[in-house]
Amino acid sequence: MSLDPVGPVPALRRIAFLLERAREDTYKIKAFRSAAATILPLSAEELARHVADQTLTGLPGIGASSATVISQAWRGEVPERLAALEEEYAGPLAEGGRNLRALLRGDLHSHSDWSDGGSPLEEMAFTALELGHDYLVLTDHSPRLKVARGLSAERLARQLSVVDAVNEHLSDQSFRLLKGIEVDILDDGSLDQSEEMLGRLDLRVASVHSKLKMDKEPMTRRMVAAVQNPFTNVLGHCTGRLVTGNRGMRAQSQFDARAVFEACAEHDVAVEINSRPERRDPPTQLLELARDIGCLFSIDSDAHAPGQLDMLDYGCERAESAGIDPDSIVNTWPADRLLAWANR
Repeated sequence: MSLDPVGPVPALRRIAFLLERAREDTYKIKAFRSAAATILPLSAEELARHVADQTLTGLPGIGASSATVISQAWRGEVPERLAALEEEYAGPLAEGGRNLRALLRGDLHSHSDWSDGGSPLEEMAFTALELGHDYLVLTDHSPRLKVARGLSAERLARQLSVVDAVNEHLSDQSFRLLKGIEVDILDDGSLDQSEEMLGRLDLRVASVHSKLKMDKEPMTRRMVAAVQNPFTNVLGHCTGRLVTGNRGMRAQSQFDARAVFEACAEHDVAVEINSRPERRDPPTQLLELARDIGCLFSIDSDAHAPGQLDMLDYGCERAESAGIDPDSIVNTWPADRLLAWANR
C-alpha cells in the first residue's frame, strides 16, 4: 500500500485514531495526541529548529517514539509507525454491512472529555467530519452518573456554548455537531436532567446505568416510563450487557422486551443498535423482536475516543444481517429529517 506523506500533526492524529480504532492501550494513544497538541502551536521555524537540533523530546509530552514520527513527517517521509498501523488496522472493522455503512449520515451517541470520553469535543467533531459524517450528536452523561463525570445543568449549558462555537468554526463545511445527552433513566423511569435543559437539546439518548439487576417487572415499568417521556428519542444499549473486553462480563438486565419495544414503536423512539464490540446490544433475538414489532433503530458507536467512531462498522453488520430496513434507521436520514423527528 502506497501512502502519501502528511504533516507531523496529521500523522500523530492518524496514529492515535488507528490505535483507538484497534482498542489499544490508552497510554499509547495519549502519547501521540499529547505530542500533536504540543507541536500544534509551534511555528514552522520553531518546529524545524527542534527537528534539526534533535530537541523534540525536550518538549512536554513528546517521547522518543512521537519525536521519530514528527521528524520523519517533517522531512516529507511517511512515518514508519504510521505505515505499519495503516497496514494492520486501516481496513473495514467488519466484513458485512458495507452497503448500510455507506448509507449512514451520522452517529447519535458519542462522548467527550466533558464526561468519560478521552478527547475534547472539538477532536470528536473534526474526526467525524473527516470520516464523512454529516452530523455527530454529542451525548455526554447526565449528573447522577458521577463515576462518568456526568454534566450538571450548569456544565451542560456551558458545553452547548462550546458546541455553538465549533459549528461556527465549521460553518463552511457540510457538517454539524448536534447538541445531545445520554441521560440516565432513574429508578422510577424519570430522566436525569431538567426539562428546561432537555428542551434545549437536539436529541436525547436515554439509558439505564444503575441497578441493572433490578427485578423484571419494576425494570420493565422503569424502561417503559422512560420511553413514554416525550423528550426520549433513542433507547440506549437496552440490556446493559457486556460480552467481552477489559471491563469484564455482565449479564443482561431482565425486562419484558415486547412491552418495552411496543412502547418504543408507539412513541416513535428508536432502539439503539450499540456498535461497541463489548456490548453487541441488543442481543440478536431482541434485535429481531424489535424489527418484527416495527421499531425505529439508531446504529451508534457510543464512541469515547475519536478512533471509536468507526465502530459503526460492527453495528451495520449486525443490522444488515438482521434484515433491518435502512429507512427505519434514523441516522440514515438527512439532518433536517432527523431533527424534525427528534423534536416533534
